[in-house]
Amino acid sequence: MAPRPTWKGFLKVSLVNIPVKVFPATESAATLSFNQLHAECQTKIQQKKWCPHCEREVTTSELVKGYEFEKGRWVVVTEDDIQKVRVESTRVINLVQFADDSEIDPIYVDRAYYLAPDGPMAAEAFAVMRDGMAGKAGIGKVAMYGREYLVAIRPQKKGLVMYTLHHDAEIRAIDQIEELNSLPTKVKPEEMKLAKQVIATFDAELNLKDYKDEYTEGLRKIIDAKIAGEEIVAPDVQEPAKVVDLMEALRRSLDSVSTTKKKPAKADLLAKAAKSKSKTSGLKKVASR
Repeated sequence: MAPRPTWKGFLKVSLVNIPVKVFPATESAATLSFNQLHAECQTKIQQKKWCPHCEREVTTSELVKGYEFEKGRWVVVTEDDIQKVRVESTRVINLVQFADDSEIDPIYVDRAYYLAPDGPMAAEAFAVMRDGMAGKAGIGKVAMYGREYLVAIRPQKKGLVMYTLHHDAEIRAIDQIEELNSLPTKVKPEEMKLAKQVIATFDAELNLKDYKDEYTEGLRKIIDAKIAGEEIVAPDVQEPAKVVDLMEALRRSLDSVSTTKKKPAKADLLAKAAKSKSKTSGLKKVASR
C-alpha cells in the first residue's frame, strides 16, 4: 500500500513557495505487538474510561481535552480552539538557514519524513531546489500532530528528507554520566595500535540492508511454534568472557579475524579453480566433437 501524506503545505525558501506533501519515512508495522489477556480465560482486557466523580463509565464522545493550570483546576480546550492557532509553521515550512549537512549531530535527530511536490505545477521548482541544496541542510519549523517541531531538510535521491529535531534543551549533556569520570585520561600507545588494527579488519562499505531484526524473527518463531503446539527449546547463550588482559584480548582478536578472513579467500580460490577446470573440460569436449 502506498504511503499517505500526513501533512500538506508549502516549502518556503526566501520568496520561493513550493506546495509539498509530507510522508512518514519509517514504519513500525514490522514490530510485534501484544495485548493484555485475562490469564484464566484468555479474554482480551478492556480499558474502561471511568469518571471517579460521577462514579460511572463514560464514552469517548463525552471526553474533552483539559489543561491543568492550577492544582485541581482545569480549562477545557476544544478542537476549534486548537484550529485558531495560526503560526506560520501550520502551513509553511520556512527554511531560515542552510548549513553543511555534516554539521547536524545525529543525537538531535528524532524522526524522518519524505517530502514530495504537491501537484505537477510544483515539480519543477521542487527539483531545482532539491539539486540546489546538494550537500546542504535547510533548517526551519513545522507544526504537526499538535505541536511545533524544529526540522532539518536535505536532498536524497529524487526527493527531500525532513528530519524532526530535538531542541538543545532536550539533549542531556554527556558530562552528566558519572561513570565516565572514572575513565583514564591517557591510553597506552601499544594498546591503541592493536585496537586500531582490530577495528581496521572490520572496515567495510556500510549497507544497513544487511542487518536484520533477529530478536523479532526469533520471537516470531516462538509464536509460530506455540500456535503449532510444538515444544520450544531455548538455545544456550554464553556470557562474554571478562577481559583480564587487554593486550592479550586484542592480539587474539586480531589473530581470530585474520584466520576467519583467510578461510573464505582460500575457499574462493578453490571454487574458482574448480570452475575454471570445469570450463576447460567443457571446451575440450566441444573441441573434440
